[in-house]
Amino acid sequence: MGCRVGLVGLPNVGKSTIFNALTTAGALVGNYPFCTIDPNVGVVSVPDPLLDRLAAMYEPERVIPTTLEVVDIAGLVKGASKGEGLGNQFLGHIRNVDLIAYVLRTFEDPSVVALSGAIDPMADLEVLEMELLLADLDVLRRRIEKIERLARVGAEGALEEKTRLSILYEALSEGKTRSEVRGLPAEVLAQADALNVLSIKPSLVLLNCSERDLPEPGRGTLEQINGLSVAGFPVLVLCGKLEAELAGMDEDERKQWLRDYGLQEPGLSRFIRKAYDLLGLVTFYTAGPKEVRAWTIPKGATAKQAAGEIHSDFERGFIRAEVMAAEALLELGSEHILKERGLVRSEGKDYIVKPGDVITFRFNV
Repeated sequence: MGCRVGLVGLPNVGKSTIFNALTTAGALVGNYPFCTIDPNVGVVSVPDPLLDRLAAMYEPERVIPTTLEVVDIAGLVKGASKGEGLGNQFLGHIRNVDLIAYVLRTFEDPSVVALSGAIDPMADLEVLEMELLLADLDVLRRRIEKIERLARVGAEGALEEKTRLSILYEALSEGKTRSEVRGLPAEVLAQADALNVLSIKPSLVLLNCSERDLPEPGRGTLEQINGLSVAGFPVLVLCGKLEAELAGMDEDERKQWLRDYGLQEPGLSRFIRKAYDLLGLVTFYTAGPKEVRAWTIPKGATAKQAAGEIHSDFERGFIRAEVMAAEALLELGSEHILKERGLVRSEGKDYIVKPGDVITFRFNV
């Protein structure tokens, strides 16, 4: 499985610039509202040093990384939940993503108009969250009205669904936090997921700062950006303009620029790592002379479920998984040596796949 991340923000906060930097997809960038009308979509190969090392060892015909889909969604404005700006069109796009990345502007640039009249990332975040919440309440209200009509004519399961929806509606309308809502009963959360409730989707904040405001190496990040504090959200600090420049460089030049700015890696790598952490994703590998490939699965997935990620036949006819640790394989240099030392394990269908496992699946259909 891959994952789909939506970049969400007010107009003129640098979403498309960051999208271009992350995906090098060349989205239109402009200094006017709703430059992005339809969502731009970029499929990003996930940087994976372990995959690169396995590929160098096997020298296969093909190397296939796992991917991340990044969606640049049209700028939201206050009142979007009631149809302002692109209104429901925007909200429809955002319901289809797995993770929301709120892009907040902290950079000063007189040539790029701030629609709110001032650079205030906390105020921008409040607008974004409120519009998503209002849209959710509207969806839930309409669904409750529909299910009440069904309950009156005795439709099976209608009363139970109405109870779940009412619990969710009450929690959101009372302003409960994400963690409080996520603490609701499992059947209520399943209802929220089925309706793609926006305001409790996994989320992070991307702070788009100027080059001079990049955090100093070795120090904390958030407090150094204009004193901003975003409670309850994982935060990634990026300079969209710098990241766009880095994306157009060759590897040696990019490494030198990163050193000059005191950065260990490009923003793309940090962005993907945070996205994977928030969505609870891990990577395992299949490896051989024809192909070395990375696969993404939910943390806690079993060997049988991982087999199904490759092909439904692998899952249906699962016999066993032969598992090696990638680091041990790279250190010793061959599968043969690992087998001699008893480091290739035979695992059953309930084995929980670990990050960095190299797996050969045995199956029969």
